[in-house]
Amino acid sequence: MSFPKASVRLVLFPLVLAGASFLGFAQDPRQTQTQDPMEKPRNVKPELKKAYKDWLDKDVTYIITDEERKAFKKLATDDEREKFIEEFWRRRDPDPDTDENEFKEEYYERIAYTNEHFASGIPGWKTDRGRIWIMYGKPDERETHPSGGTYDRPSYEGGGNTSTYPFETWFYRYLPGVGSGVEIEFVDPTGSGEYRIARNPNEKDALLNIPGAGLTLSEQLGLSSKGERIGTGGEFGIANYQRSQDSPFSRLQLLTDLNRPPQIKFNDLASAVNTGVIEENPLNFDIRVDFFRQSDQRVITAFTIQTENRDLTFSDSGGLQQARMNIFGRITSVAGRRAGVFEDPVITTATTQELTEAKERKSAYQKAVALVPGTYKVDVIVRDVTSGATGVRHVGFTVPKYDVQKLSTSTLVLASRLESLGGQPAVGQFVIGQTKVIPNVSGIYHRGQPLGVYLQIYNAGIDQTTLRPAVDVEYVLMKDGKEVGKQPENWQGMSDAGQRLTLARLIDSQRLAPGDYELTIRIRDRVSGQALAPAAKFTIIQ
Repeated sequence: MSFPKASVRLVLFPLVLAGASFLGFAQDPRQTQTQDPMEKPRNVKPELKKAYKDWLDKDVTYIITDEERKAFKKLATDDEREKFIEEFWRRRDPDPDTDENEFKEEYYERIAYTNEHFASGIPGWKTDRGRIWIMYGKPDERETHPSGGTYDRPSYEGGGNTSTYPFETWFYRYLPGVGSGVEIEFVDPTGSGEYRIARNPNEKDALLNIPGAGLTLSEQLGLSSKGERIGTGGEFGIANYQRSQDSPFSRLQLLTDLNRPPQIKFNDLASAVNTGVIEENPLNFDIRVDFFRQSDQRVITAFTIQTENRDLTFSDSGGLQQARMNIFGRITSVAGRRAGVFEDPVITTATTQELTEAKERKSAYQKAVALVPGTYKVDVIVRDVTSGATGVRHVGFTVPKYDVQKLSTSTLVLASRLESLGGQPAVGQFVIGQTKVIPNVSGIYHRGQPLGVYLQIYNAGIDQTTLRPAVDVEYVLMKDGKEVGKQPENWQGMSDAGQRLTLARLIDSQRLAPGDYELTIRIRDRVSGQALAPAAKFTIIQ
Protein backbone atom coordinates (compact mmCIF):
# COMPACT_ATOMS: atom_id res chain seq x y z
CA MET A 1 0.00 0.00 0.00
CA SER A 2 1.45 3.39 -0.90
CA PHE A 3 0.97 6.69 0.94
CA PRO A 4 1.03 10.23 -0.36
CA LYS A 5 4.34 11.93 0.26
CA ALA A 6 2.77 14.39 2.67
CA SER A 7 1.79 11.45 4.90
CA VAL A 8 5.15 9.60 5.01
CA ARG A 9 6.46 11.42 8.05
CA LEU A 10 3.25 10.76 9.96
CA VAL A 11 3.38 6.97 9.60
CA LEU A 12 7.04 6.37 10.33
CA PHE A 13 6.63 6.60 14.10
CA PRO A 14 3.99 3.86 14.45
CA LEU A 15 6.02 1.61 12.13
CA VAL A 16 9.05 1.90 14.42
CA LEU A 17 6.90 1.03 17.41
CA ALA A 18 5.62 -2.01 15.61
CA GLY A 19 9.18 -3.08 14.88
CA ALA A 20 10.08 -2.66 18.52
CA SER A 21 7.39 -5.10 19.51
CA PHE A 22 9.02 -7.78 17.36
CA LEU A 23 12.23 -7.32 19.37
CA GLY A 24 10.51 -8.41 22.55
CA PHE A 25 9.05 -5.11 23.79
CA ALA A 26 5.43 -6.11 23.31
CA GLN A 27 2.89 -3.91 25.25
CA ASP A 28 0.71 -5.28 28.02
CA PRO A 29 -2.84 -5.64 26.67
CA ARG A 30 -4.20 -4.05 29.84
CA GLN A 31 -1.96 -1.03 29.28
CA THR A 32 -3.29 -0.75 25.73
CA GLN A 33 -6.84 -0.65 27.03
CA THR A 34 -6.07 2.25 29.39
CA GLN A 35 -5.02 4.35 26.42
CA ASP A 36 -8.50 4.24 24.95
CA PRO A 37 -9.54 7.92 24.58
CA MET A 38 -13.11 7.04 25.49
CA GLU A 39 -11.94 5.82 28.90
CA LYS A 40 -9.83 8.88 29.74
CA PRO A 41 -11.42 11.21 32.32
CA ARG A 42 -13.00 14.20 30.58
CA ASN A 43 -12.47 17.78 31.75
CA VAL A 44 -16.15 18.61 32.26
CA LYS A 45 -17.23 21.63 34.31
CA PRO A 46 -19.65 20.44 37.01
CA GLU A 47 -23.23 21.64 36.61
CA LEU A 48 -24.46 24.35 38.95
CA LYS A 49 -26.28 23.15 42.02
CA LYS A 50 -30.03 23.67 41.84
CA ALA A 51 -29.97 26.39 44.50
CA TYR A 52 -27.51 28.52 42.53
CA LYS A 53 -29.23 27.80 39.22
CA ASP A 54 -32.58 28.87 40.68
CA TRP A 55 -31.00 32.03 42.12
CA LEU A 56 -29.61 32.94 38.72
CA ASP A 57 -32.56 31.96 36.51
CA LYS A 58 -35.46 32.72 38.86
CA ASP A 59 -34.63 34.92 41.81
CA VAL A 60 -32.58 37.65 40.12
CA THR A 61 -33.14 36.98 36.44
CA TYR A 62 -34.74 40.41 35.88
CA ILE A 63 -32.22 42.56 37.72
CA ILE A 64 -28.85 40.88 37.14
CA THR A 65 -26.76 42.54 34.44
CA ASP A 66 -25.21 40.62 31.53
CA GLU A 67 -21.73 41.24 32.95
CA GLU A 68 -22.75 39.89 36.35
CA ARG A 69 -24.37 36.83 34.80
CA LYS A 70 -21.24 36.01 32.78
CA ALA A 71 -19.03 36.50 35.83
CA PHE A 72 -21.21 34.23 37.98
CA LYS A 73 -21.12 31.44 35.42
CA LYS A 74 -17.31 31.53 35.40
CA LEU A 75 -17.04 30.89 39.14
CA ALA A 76 -15.61 27.48 40.05
CA THR A 77 -16.45 26.92 43.71
CA ASP A 78 -19.49 27.34 45.94
CA ASP A 79 -17.52 29.67 48.23
CA GLU A 80 -16.91 31.99 45.29
CA ARG A 81 -20.60 31.88 44.40
CA GLU A 82 -21.65 32.68 47.97
CA LYS A 83 -19.29 35.67 48.04
CA PHE A 84 -20.63 36.82 44.66
CA ILE A 85 -24.24 36.66 45.87
CA GLU A 86 -23.35 38.57 49.04
CA GLU A 87 -21.60 41.26 46.97
CA PHE A 88 -24.50 41.32 44.47
CA TRP A 89 -26.97 42.36 47.17
CA ARG A 90 -24.51 44.69 48.88
CA ARG A 91 -24.11 46.72 45.68
CA ARG A 92 -27.85 47.31 45.71
CA ASP A 93 -28.21 48.03 49.43
CA PRO A 94 -29.47 51.63 49.81
CA ASP A 95 -28.03 51.88 53.34
CA PRO A 96 -25.00 49.61 53.94
CA ASP A 97 -24.69 50.96 57.51
CA THR A 98 -27.70 48.96 58.70
CA ASP A 99 -27.94 45.22 59.27
CA GLU A 100 -30.94 44.91 56.95
CA ASN A 101 -30.73 45.14 53.18
CA GLU A 102 -33.94 47.03 52.45
CA PHE A 103 -33.66 46.46 48.71
CA LYS A 104 -33.31 42.69 49.08
CA GLU A 105 -36.22 42.44 51.51
CA GLU A 106 -38.51 44.53 49.32
CA TYR A 107 -37.42 42.61 46.22
CA TYR A 108 -38.49 39.23 47.63
CA GLU A 109 -41.71 40.79 48.89
CA ARG A 110 -42.43 41.87 45.31
CA ILE A 111 -41.85 38.32 44.05
CA ALA A 112 -44.25 36.97 46.66
CA TYR A 113 -46.87 39.56 45.69
CA THR A 114 -46.67 38.72 41.98
CA ASN A 115 -47.01 34.99 42.62
CA GLU A 116 -50.10 35.65 44.70
CA HIS A 117 -51.84 38.17 42.42
CA PHE A 118 -50.61 37.63 38.84
CA ALA A 119 -50.45 33.83 38.46
CA SER A 120 -52.33 32.56 35.39
CA GLY A 121 -51.35 28.99 34.63
CA ILE A 122 -47.75 30.07 35.04
CA PRO A 123 -46.16 31.56 38.18
CA GLY A 124 -46.86 35.25 38.63
CA TRP A 125 -43.18 36.19 38.47
CA LYS A 126 -43.00 34.89 34.88
CA THR A 127 -45.79 37.16 33.59
CA ASP A 128 -45.27 40.61 32.09
CA ARG A 129 -47.07 42.28 34.98
CA GLY A 130 -44.99 40.28 37.41
CA ARG A 131 -41.74 41.27 35.71
CA ILE A 132 -42.52 44.99 35.78
CA TRP A 133 -43.74 44.81 39.38
CA ILE A 134 -40.59 42.97 40.49
CA MET A 135 -38.25 45.35 38.67
CA TYR A 136 -39.92 48.67 39.48
CA GLY A 137 -42.37 48.07 42.31
CA LYS A 138 -45.94 49.25 42.71
CA PRO A 139 -47.01 51.81 40.07
CA ASP A 140 -47.90 55.32 41.20
CA GLU A 141 -51.29 54.92 39.49
CA ARG A 142 -53.07 51.79 38.30
CA GLU A 143 -56.21 51.70 36.15
CA THR A 144 -57.82 48.25 35.81
CA HIS A 145 -60.53 46.90 33.48
CA PRO A 146 -60.69 43.22 34.54
CA SER A 147 -63.78 42.47 32.42
CA GLY A 148 -63.07 44.65 29.40
CA GLY A 149 -66.32 45.60 27.72
CA THR A 150 -67.55 48.96 26.41
CA TYR A 151 -64.79 51.53 26.18
CA ASP A 152 -64.95 55.21 25.21
CA ARG A 153 -61.65 56.07 23.61
CA PRO A 154 -59.93 59.28 24.70
CA SER A 155 -59.28 61.80 21.95
CA TYR A 156 -55.63 60.81 21.60
CA GLU A 157 -56.77 57.28 20.69
CA GLY A 158 -59.12 58.57 18.03
CA GLY A 159 -62.37 58.96 20.00
CA GLY A 160 -65.48 56.85 19.40
CA ASN A 161 -66.29 53.72 21.39
CA THR A 162 -65.53 50.04 21.10
CA SER A 163 -65.39 46.85 23.14
CA THR A 164 -62.12 45.79 24.73
CA TYR A 165 -60.39 42.77 26.13
CA PRO A 166 -59.47 42.95 29.84
CA PHE A 167 -56.65 45.46 30.21
CA GLU A 168 -54.71 47.50 32.75
CA THR A 169 -52.77 50.75 32.53
CA TRP A 170 -49.89 51.38 34.94
CA PHE A 171 -48.35 54.80 35.41
CA TYR A 172 -44.96 55.56 36.97
CA ARG A 173 -43.97 59.17 37.58
CA TYR A 174 -40.30 58.32 37.16
CA LEU A 175 -38.27 55.18 36.49
CA PRO A 176 -34.45 55.43 36.61
CA GLY A 177 -32.99 54.55 33.24
CA VAL A 178 -36.42 54.69 31.57
CA GLY A 179 -37.75 58.23 32.03
CA SER A 180 -40.55 60.35 33.47
CA GLY A 181 -44.28 59.85 33.00
CA VAL A 182 -43.96 56.17 32.02
CA GLU A 183 -47.28 54.61 30.96
CA ILE A 184 -47.47 50.82 30.47
CA GLU A 185 -50.54 49.04 29.11
CA PHE A 186 -51.22 45.32 29.66
CA VAL A 187 -53.84 43.37 27.68
CA ASP A 188 -55.39 39.92 28.23
CA PRO A 189 -56.68 38.94 24.75
CA THR A 190 -57.23 35.28 25.72
CA GLY A 191 -59.26 35.88 28.90
CA SER A 192 -56.91 33.53 30.76
CA GLY A 193 -55.67 36.14 33.21
CA GLU A 194 -52.25 36.43 31.59
CA TYR A 195 -51.80 40.08 30.68
CA ARG A 196 -49.13 40.98 28.15
CA ILE A 197 -47.49 44.34 27.49
CA ALA A 198 -49.24 46.09 24.60
CA ARG A 199 -47.11 47.36 21.74
CA ASN A 200 -49.76 49.82 20.55
CA PRO A 201 -53.09 51.27 21.80
CA ASN A 202 -55.12 49.02 19.47
CA GLU A 203 -54.19 45.70 21.11
CA LYS A 204 -56.97 46.00 23.68
CA ASP A 205 -59.61 46.64 20.95
CA ALA A 206 -61.67 43.44 20.70
CA LEU A 207 -63.42 44.74 17.54
CA LEU A 208 -60.25 45.73 15.73
CA ASN A 209 -60.53 43.06 13.04
CA ILE A 210 -64.32 43.21 12.66
CA PRO A 211 -65.33 45.38 9.66
CA GLY A 212 -67.55 48.33 10.52
CA ALA A 213 -67.39 47.81 14.29
CA GLY A 214 -65.66 49.89 16.96
CA LEU A 215 -64.86 52.76 14.61
CA THR A 216 -62.98 55.86 15.66
CA LEU A 217 -64.55 59.28 15.03
CA SER A 218 -62.34 59.77 11.99
CA GLU A 219 -63.46 56.40 10.58
CA GLN A 220 -67.12 57.19 11.25
CA LEU A 221 -66.77 60.42 9.27
CA GLY A 222 -65.14 58.59 6.38
CA LEU A 223 -61.88 60.47 6.77
CA SER A 224 -59.94 57.26 7.30
CA SER A 225 -60.48 53.52 7.25
CA LYS A 226 -59.95 50.79 9.79
CA GLY A 227 -57.60 49.11 7.33
CA GLU A 228 -55.28 52.07 7.65
CA ARG A 229 -55.41 51.82 11.44
CA ILE A 230 -54.48 48.14 11.33
CA GLY A 231 -51.66 48.87 8.89
CA THR A 232 -48.43 50.69 9.63
CA GLY A 233 -49.37 54.13 8.37
CA GLY A 234 -52.86 54.67 9.71
CA GLU A 235 -54.42 56.19 12.78
CA PHE A 236 -51.66 55.03 15.08
CA GLY A 237 -48.98 54.55 12.49
CA ILE A 238 -45.88 56.64 12.11
CA ALA A 239 -47.63 59.72 10.76
CA ASN A 240 -50.87 60.08 12.74
CA TYR A 241 -50.24 59.30 16.40
CA GLN A 242 -51.41 62.15 18.67
CA ARG A 243 -49.06 61.56 21.61
CA SER A 244 -45.33 61.16 21.13
CA GLN A 245 -45.35 58.23 23.57
CA ASP A 246 -47.73 56.36 21.22
CA SER A 247 -45.24 56.59 18.35
CA PRO A 248 -44.16 53.10 17.23
CA PHE A 249 -40.56 54.12 17.80
CA SER A 250 -41.31 55.43 21.30
CA ARG A 251 -43.18 52.24 22.16
CA LEU A 252 -40.30 50.05 20.96
CA GLN A 253 -37.81 52.19 22.86
CA LEU A 254 -39.94 51.89 26.00
CA LEU A 255 -40.13 48.10 25.66
CA THR A 256 -36.37 47.96 25.18
CA ASP A 257 -35.73 50.11 28.26
CA LEU A 258 -38.15 48.04 30.36
CA ASN A 259 -36.32 44.83 29.38
CA ARG A 260 -33.01 46.25 30.56
CA PRO A 261 -32.01 45.41 34.17
CA PRO A 262 -32.48 48.41 36.48
CA GLN A 263 -29.27 50.37 36.64
CA ILE A 264 -27.03 49.91 39.66
CA LYS A 265 -26.74 53.29 41.27
CA PHE A 266 -23.74 55.26 42.41
CA ASN A 267 -22.43 53.07 45.22
CA ASP A 268 -19.10 54.87 45.10
CA LEU A 269 -20.97 58.06 45.97
CA ALA A 270 -22.80 56.28 48.79
CA SER A 271 -19.44 55.23 50.24
CA ALA A 272 -18.03 58.74 49.83
CA VAL A 273 -20.97 60.38 51.59
CA ASN A 274 -20.46 57.97 54.50
CA THR A 275 -16.89 59.14 55.00
CA GLY A 276 -17.67 62.80 54.30
CA VAL A 277 -14.31 63.20 52.56
CA ILE A 278 -14.12 65.82 49.83
CA GLU A 279 -11.48 65.18 47.20
CA GLU A 280 -8.75 67.66 46.26
CA ASN A 281 -10.96 68.75 43.36
CA PRO A 282 -14.06 70.11 45.19
CA LEU A 283 -17.34 70.97 43.48
CA ASN A 284 -19.41 73.79 44.96
CA PHE A 285 -23.19 73.53 45.05
CA ASP A 286 -26.10 74.94 47.06
CA ILE A 287 -28.92 72.96 48.65
CA ARG A 288 -32.35 74.10 49.79
CA VAL A 289 -35.10 72.25 51.71
CA ASP A 290 -38.79 73.24 51.32
CA PHE A 291 -41.96 71.87 52.94
CA PHE A 292 -45.48 71.51 51.54
CA ARG A 293 -48.36 69.89 53.42
CA GLN A 294 -49.67 66.66 51.87
CA SER A 295 -51.89 65.35 54.69
CA ASP A 296 -52.18 65.51 58.46
CA GLN A 297 -49.38 62.95 58.78
CA ARG A 298 -47.26 63.57 55.69
CA VAL A 299 -45.27 66.56 54.44
CA ILE A 300 -43.77 66.81 50.97
CA THR A 301 -40.12 67.69 51.53
CA ALA A 302 -38.41 69.05 48.42
CA PHE A 303 -34.60 69.00 48.17
CA THR A 304 -33.28 71.41 45.52
CA ILE A 305 -29.62 71.24 44.46
CA GLN A 306 -28.12 74.01 42.34
CA THR A 307 -24.70 74.32 40.72
CA GLU A 308 -22.99 77.04 38.71
CA ASN A 309 -22.50 75.88 35.13
CA ARG A 310 -19.10 77.58 35.07
CA ASP A 311 -17.95 75.04 37.68
CA LEU A 312 -18.93 72.09 35.47
CA THR A 313 -16.89 70.47 32.70
CA PHE A 314 -18.61 70.35 29.30
CA SER A 315 -17.58 67.81 26.68
CA ASP A 316 -18.72 67.13 23.12
CA SER A 317 -21.41 64.47 22.70
CA GLY A 318 -22.87 64.05 19.20
CA GLY A 319 -22.27 67.70 18.34
CA LEU A 320 -23.73 69.00 21.62
CA GLN A 321 -21.84 70.21 24.66
CA GLN A 322 -22.86 68.24 27.75
CA ALA A 323 -21.99 68.40 31.44
CA ARG A 324 -22.90 65.29 33.43
CA MET A 325 -23.38 65.01 37.18
CA ASN A 326 -24.20 62.11 39.47
CA ILE A 327 -26.22 63.05 42.57
CA PHE A 328 -26.69 60.88 45.65
CA GLY A 329 -28.63 61.82 48.79
CA ARG A 330 -29.46 59.94 51.97
CA ILE A 331 -32.08 61.06 54.50
CA THR A 332 -31.82 59.82 58.09
CA SER A 333 -33.97 60.49 61.14
CA VAL A 334 -32.63 61.79 64.44
CA ALA A 335 -32.56 58.15 65.62
CA GLY A 336 -30.28 57.22 62.72
CA ARG A 337 -32.89 55.27 60.76
CA ARG A 338 -32.92 55.66 56.99
CA ALA A 339 -35.92 57.70 55.84
CA GLY A 340 -35.15 57.89 52.13
CA VAL A 341 -32.51 57.76 49.41
CA PHE A 342 -32.35 59.52 46.07
CA GLU A 343 -29.78 59.11 43.31
CA ASP A 344 -29.95 60.34 39.75
CA PRO A 345 -27.80 61.39 36.80
CA VAL A 346 -28.25 65.00 35.66
CA ILE A 347 -27.27 66.28 32.21
CA THR A 348 -26.92 69.94 31.20
CA THR A 349 -26.86 70.43 27.42
CA ALA A 350 -25.97 73.37 25.18
CA THR A 351 -24.96 73.88 21.56
CA THR A 352 -21.46 75.06 20.80
CA GLN A 353 -22.82 78.53 20.05
CA GLU A 354 -24.76 78.63 23.34
CA LEU A 355 -21.93 77.32 25.52
CA THR A 356 -20.53 80.70 26.59
CA GLU A 357 -23.96 81.94 27.60
CA ALA A 358 -24.89 78.60 29.20
CA LYS A 359 -21.86 78.76 31.51
CA GLU A 360 -23.28 81.96 33.01
CA ARG A 361 -26.45 80.11 34.04
CA LYS A 362 -27.16 77.54 36.73
CA SER A 363 -28.26 73.90 36.72
CA ALA A 364 -30.87 72.70 39.21
CA TYR A 365 -32.13 69.30 40.37
CA GLN A 366 -34.98 68.51 42.75
CA LYS A 367 -36.19 65.45 44.62
CA ALA A 368 -39.48 65.45 46.58
CA VAL A 369 -39.95 62.93 49.40
CA ALA A 370 -42.98 62.46 51.69
CA LEU A 371 -41.85 62.49 55.34
CA VAL A 372 -43.60 62.43 58.70
CA PRO A 373 -43.00 65.48 60.94
CA GLY A 374 -39.73 65.26 62.87
CA THR A 375 -36.02 66.08 62.78
CA TYR A 376 -33.81 64.69 60.01
CA LYS A 377 -30.46 65.03 58.31
CA VAL A 378 -29.74 64.81 54.60
CA ASP A 379 -26.28 63.91 53.29
CA VAL A 380 -25.80 64.93 49.65
CA ILE A 381 -22.87 64.29 47.33
CA VAL A 382 -22.56 65.65 43.78
CA ARG A 383 -19.87 64.55 41.33
CA ASP A 384 -18.95 65.96 37.93
CA VAL A 385 -18.59 62.79 35.83
CA THR A 386 -16.07 64.29 33.41
CA SER A 387 -13.69 66.09 35.79
CA GLY A 388 -14.31 64.00 38.90
CA ALA A 389 -14.90 67.16 40.96
CA THR A 390 -16.97 66.24 44.02
CA GLY A 391 -18.87 68.14 46.68
CA VAL A 392 -20.52 66.95 49.92
CA ARG A 393 -23.11 68.69 52.11
CA HIS A 394 -24.66 67.59 55.42
CA VAL A 395 -27.84 69.52 56.25
CA GLY A 396 -30.09 69.12 59.27
CA PHE A 397 -33.76 70.10 59.04
CA THR A 398 -37.07 69.76 60.86
CA VAL A 399 -40.23 68.75 59.03
CA PRO A 400 -43.06 70.86 60.52
CA LYS A 401 -46.29 69.43 61.90
CA TYR A 402 -49.31 71.23 60.44
CA ASP A 403 -52.14 71.68 62.96
CA VAL A 404 -55.52 71.41 61.24
CA GLN A 405 -56.91 74.14 63.52
CA LYS A 406 -54.19 76.71 62.91
CA LEU A 407 -53.44 79.04 60.03
CA SER A 408 -50.13 77.92 58.51
CA THR A 409 -48.07 78.15 55.34
CA SER A 410 -45.60 76.19 53.28
CA THR A 411 -42.06 77.43 52.79
CA LEU A 412 -41.94 80.78 51.03
CA VAL A 413 -40.13 79.99 47.77
CA LEU A 414 -38.39 82.65 45.70
CA ALA A 415 -38.19 81.11 42.25
CA SER A 416 -36.08 81.70 39.16
CA ARG A 417 -38.89 80.21 37.06
CA LEU A 418 -42.60 80.08 37.79
CA GLU A 419 -45.25 78.89 35.33
CA SER A 420 -48.65 77.21 35.29
CA LEU A 421 -48.92 73.70 33.83
CA GLY A 422 -52.09 74.69 31.99
CA GLY A 423 -53.88 71.37 32.54
CA GLN A 424 -50.86 69.19 31.72
CA PRO A 425 -50.15 66.16 33.99
CA ALA A 426 -48.58 67.23 37.28
CA VAL A 427 -45.46 65.05 36.97
CA GLY A 428 -41.75 65.63 36.87
CA GLN A 429 -39.27 67.65 38.85
CA PHE A 430 -40.16 71.06 40.32
CA VAL A 431 -43.92 70.48 39.96
CA ILE A 432 -46.02 71.56 42.94
CA GLY A 433 -49.75 71.14 42.35
CA GLN A 434 -50.45 72.75 38.99
CA THR A 435 -47.38 75.01 39.01
CA LYS A 436 -43.80 74.45 37.97
CA VAL A 437 -41.57 76.13 40.55
CA ILE A 438 -37.79 76.21 40.12
CA PRO A 439 -36.33 77.76 43.30
CA ASN A 440 -33.49 80.24 43.10
CA VAL A 441 -31.36 78.57 45.77
CA SER A 442 -28.71 81.30 45.83
CA GLY A 443 -31.33 84.08 46.05
CA ILE A 444 -29.40 86.24 43.56
CA TYR A 445 -31.27 87.89 40.64
CA HIS A 446 -30.03 90.01 37.78
CA ARG A 447 -31.85 93.30 37.50
CA GLY A 448 -34.78 92.83 35.13
CA GLN A 449 -35.03 89.10 35.82
CA PRO A 450 -38.55 88.14 37.01
CA LEU A 451 -38.74 87.33 40.70
CA GLY A 452 -41.04 84.35 41.24
CA VAL A 453 -42.97 84.08 44.52
CA TYR A 454 -44.71 80.85 45.56
CA LEU A 455 -46.51 80.11 48.82
CA GLN A 456 -49.30 77.80 49.99
CA ILE A 457 -51.64 78.87 52.81
CA TYR A 458 -53.40 76.18 54.86
CA ASN A 459 -56.61 76.31 56.94
CA ALA A 460 -57.60 79.77 55.75
CA GLY A 461 -61.16 80.88 56.47
CA ILE A 462 -63.65 81.10 53.60
CA ASP A 463 -66.26 83.84 53.32
CA GLN A 464 -69.51 81.88 53.03
CA THR A 465 -71.18 84.73 51.14
CA THR A 466 -68.66 85.21 48.36
CA LEU A 467 -67.01 81.77 48.70
CA ARG A 468 -63.67 83.54 48.51
CA PRO A 469 -60.82 83.37 51.02
CA ALA A 470 -61.55 85.48 54.08
CA VAL A 471 -57.91 86.44 54.44
CA ASP A 472 -55.98 89.60 53.72
CA VAL A 473 -52.62 89.13 52.03
CA GLU A 474 -50.08 91.90 51.44
CA TYR A 475 -46.66 91.76 49.79
CA VAL A 476 -44.16 94.06 51.53
CA LEU A 477 -40.69 94.77 50.13
CA MET A 478 -37.96 95.98 52.49
CA LYS A 479 -34.47 97.37 51.72
CA ASP A 480 -31.99 98.40 54.41
CA GLY A 481 -34.74 98.10 56.99
CA LYS A 482 -37.06 100.47 55.14
CA GLU A 483 -40.27 99.66 53.32
CA VAL A 484 -39.87 100.35 49.59
CA GLY A 485 -43.00 98.71 48.20
CA LYS A 486 -46.33 97.23 49.16
CA GLN A 487 -49.06 95.48 47.17
CA PRO A 488 -52.22 93.59 48.25
CA GLU A 489 -53.18 90.22 46.79
CA ASN A 490 -56.17 90.19 44.46
CA TRP A 491 -58.23 87.06 45.21
CA GLN A 492 -60.51 87.42 42.21
CA GLY A 493 -60.83 84.13 40.35
CA MET A 494 -58.73 82.26 42.90
CA SER A 495 -60.26 79.03 44.19
CA ASP A 496 -59.44 76.91 47.21
CA ALA A 497 -58.68 73.19 47.40
CA GLY A 498 -59.47 71.74 50.79
CA GLN A 499 -58.75 75.09 52.52
CA ARG A 500 -55.45 75.34 50.72
CA LEU A 501 -54.70 78.59 48.90
CA THR A 502 -51.85 79.09 46.48
CA LEU A 503 -50.00 82.37 45.95
CA ALA A 504 -47.99 82.35 42.74
CA ARG A 505 -46.88 85.57 41.09
CA LEU A 506 -43.98 87.20 39.29
CA ILE A 507 -42.48 90.49 40.49
CA ASP A 508 -40.74 92.80 38.02
CA SER A 509 -37.24 93.56 39.31
CA GLN A 510 -36.45 96.14 36.64
CA ARG A 511 -37.29 99.04 38.99
CA LEU A 512 -35.31 97.62 41.90
CA ALA A 513 -31.89 99.12 42.50
CA PRO A 514 -29.02 96.69 43.13
CA GLY A 515 -28.77 95.62 46.76
CA ASP A 516 -30.15 93.29 49.42
CA TYR A 517 -33.92 92.96 49.92
CA GLU A 518 -36.41 91.13 52.09
CA LEU A 519 -39.88 90.12 50.91
CA THR A 520 -42.50 89.64 53.62
CA ILE A 521 -45.99 88.27 52.97
CA ARG A 522 -48.38 89.47 55.67
CA ILE A 523 -51.37 87.17 56.09
CA ARG A 524 -54.38 87.82 58.33
CA ASP A 525 -57.38 85.49 58.60
CA ARG A 526 -60.53 87.57 59.17
CA VAL A 527 -62.46 84.53 60.44
CA SER A 528 -60.08 83.26 63.13
CA GLY A 529 -58.07 86.45 63.63
CA GLN A 530 -54.79 84.55 63.19
CA ALA A 531 -51.88 86.24 61.40
CA LEU A 532 -48.59 85.12 59.84
CA ALA A 533 -45.72 86.91 58.13
CA PRO A 534 -43.32 84.52 56.30
CA ALA A 535 -40.30 86.27 54.79
CA ALA A 536 -37.39 85.57 52.45
CA LYS A 537 -34.25 87.51 51.49
CA PHE A 538 -32.80 88.04 48.02
CA THR A 539 -30.20 90.15 46.23
CA ILE A 540 -30.44 92.21 43.03
CA ILE A 541 -27.29 92.64 40.91
CA GLN A 542 -26.70 94.33 37.58
